[in-house]
Amino acid sequence: MSDDTGMGLRERKKLATWQSIRDAALDLIDRRGFESVSLDDIAEAAGVSRTTLFNYFASKEAIVLDPAPQDPRRWRSLMADRPQGEPLWVSLQSVYLGYLATFSDSLVIQKRLMALSPTLADSSREHAARFKGELRDWVAERTPPGREVYAELALNTADAVMSTAYTLWSPSDGFERLMDLAQTCFDQAGRGFADA
Repeated sequence: MSDDTGMGLRERKKLATWQSIRDAALDLIDRRGFESVSLDDIAEAAGVSRTTLFNYFASKEAIVLDPAPQDPRRWRSLMADRPQGEPLWVSLQSVYLGYLATFSDSLVIQKRLMALSPTLADSSREHAARFKGELRDWVAERTPPGREVYAELALNTADAVMSTAYTLWSPSDGFERLMDLAQTCFDQAGRGFADA
């Protein structure tokens, strides 16, 4: 899945600059710690001026926590790729896990930072709400009449699966552990709880 499909040259250049700043910041913060890295350090590592950096990000925290500009394109592509007639639970699992996989470069650092500052945690909620809103609309379009209760339950359960996996996950265990936890939670929820 290409993130720049349908993008013009100017938009691709802006995205490349955004990504180079994010990559430089994550690399420096991972090696030296958040507090030890300055905005000037990040700008220098990314090969941009401080002014250019501020054209893309409002703060050091934003560099780590802001959603990627291509995120809506990513999640819409994941939704569009699910075949008609596929069981909704299978589709939701594929969309959620596929979208989660796109955060492999940043989620470890993000969770560490959010644990240190509840204010930072609040900044990511608007983006999550947008994704969930579009996912809800997509589910509604695929839900035949009379299946609304099942669809709503499946959607809320999938959301609880992701929340549970994220809550149980420790960044020190690495990103793959989060993917494994999410898969385990999807498997358990898919089997149900009556005999668990």
